Amino acid sequence: MLIDQKTDSRSFPADPPADPDDPESILGNDWTAFTTLQQMGDHWDRPGWPPGHRAYYWMLLPHSPQLTALTRHCQDHLAPFALDLVPDDGLHITMAKIGNRTDVATHRLDALARTVAADPPPAFDVLAHPLTGSRGAVRYSLTPWSPLICVHAALTQATRQHGLPGGRPTTGFRPHLGIGYHNRHRAARPLIDAVAELRGLRPALLRAERVDLVELRRENAGYRWDVLHTVPLAPLRPDPAPGRTT
Repeated sequence: MLIDQKTDSRSFPADPPADPDDPESILGNDWTAFTTLQQMGDHWDRPGWPPGHRAYYWMLLPHSPQLTALTRHCQDHLAPFALDLVPDDGLHITMAKIGNRTDVATHRLDALARTVAADPPPAFDVLAHPLTGSRGAVRYSLTPWSPLICVHAALTQATRQHGLPGGRPTTGFRPHLGIGYHNRHRAARPLIDAVAELRGLRPALLRAERVDLVELRRENAGYRWDVLHTVPLAPLRPDPAPGRTT
């Protein structure tokens, strides 16, 4: 289930890449959007997160020594900007919102997880490319998008099936993986120039084999969560041997 991306002013970039499976298209689109920024904002200065707020999300939580090493290298390079850095165990790919804790009973989360587990989308590999950014963060571009879009669409459909609030539609989904949050308002150009120096680094390979349903909170200038359900993705089918028919 692949849904075409559409222009969405709430997303960053607002315009999707021309080809969701072409790395050059994705990387170029992300970078162009970042480099046109004049000002960086404060990531934490946004409505919807009062003290004590909790919300339920689906996330991919990558565990990769290669990603950890690459992230630390990039974060060290950007140390002069005093970003709120994402710790090793805080790296995540936000997939789809389910709803705020005040609006969703836990037994409905149990039923939602069972629905996704009954017909999970397939596992996949994705590359995390150094480096780009948004209005309030520094992050990896991810390629390709198609498997991520398919997972988002499946999770969104299941959420709607259960009558839960959900979040933004799949048409506005912009896959990324953040490594640091900007915590003040200032000119964007110095950070853009520093990020540009990291774009020649090799990407990290990530394997997505499960999706986690989490209760998300803000804590000490970062995001933390409790995993409530883990749903394995469907194993990838190996290609048949040459000359063999199925």
